[in-house]
Amino acid sequence: MNSWLRQHLFAINDAFTHLFKAPGGFALNVLVVAIALALPFGGLTLIENVRPVSEQLAVEPEISIFMALDAARDKTTALAKPIDAILQQRHSTATVMFIPREDALISLKNKTGMDDALTTLGQNPLPDAYVLKLTGFHDAPDAARIDTIAADLKALPGVDTVQVDSEWVKRLAALLGILRLVLMFLAITLAVVVVAVVFNTVRLQVLTQREEIAVAKLVGATDAFIHRPFYYTGALLGLCAGGLALGAVALGLQPLNQAIAEFARLYASEFRLLPLNWIASLVLLAISAGLGLVGALLSVRRHLARLA
Repeated sequence: MNSWLRQHLFAINDAFTHLFKAPGGFALNVLVVAIALALPFGGLTLIENVRPVSEQLAVEPEISIFMALDAARDKTTALAKPIDAILQQRHSTATVMFIPREDALISLKNKTGMDDALTTLGQNPLPDAYVLKLTGFHDAPDAARIDTIAADLKALPGVDTVQVDSEWVKRLAALLGILRLVLMFLAITLAVVVVAVVFNTVRLQVLTQREEIAVAKLVGATDAFIHRPFYYTGALLGLCAGGLALGAVALGLQPLNQAIAEFARLYASEFRLLPLNWIASLVLLAISAGLGLVGALLSVRRHLARLA
């Protein structure tokens, strides 16, 4: 165990020694890899900030049924049974709430403060309405069933308008799904870029040290002993680039939050973008180091084999 630990400590020390001999080239490679990593890191940060907001939105669709203004109250209240029958026919459940036009007017006045404007109309401009809060609708295929229910409700006597109020929530969920797929594709593409950059960096280092490698083999050094410093070089390059990318994304959130604050204030919201938590940051750093290790592994096995 002590021998294994000493060998790895020696490999780490050797990797740092060669990096310090050419810090400028290493820094430029770190910058290139960090730029490639910053794009998926920024996209993940954005999605993680938006996800809690989308989860707080009501995903259960609501259907609002607005009656004609001249519809009699007794005929309007009698629609409760036909509405239940339609829901049963479509194998759906919902909370059905009847909102008289008088209550709707009072609610409108309390929320908008438009007492004077509504008073000048002389009569209540709002119709009686039903609000159906459907349950069990979470998947995209259910959208067709909701449209069918809305069409059946529109055909009831005295109904003027039927409106599905939560369709935009489903659109938001679908948009977030598309963004995740785009982010995954972008991450895979840029991961290949990172591996390629590390591959080329380690290749140049192998060519620079080929005389040292030849001497080491003459004195009996094993392939594992020779390979380890290059592995640590690749992992270190990926780790430094990942840290730089996370720092750049965190700094970039500051000017974005200033612009978002003005927009959020219009909606009485305090929404702001936050950096990824420490667990997610550690995972991304580990992935960055892993990509660097993969690039170094591929490069070492290819180019050191030619020197054998």
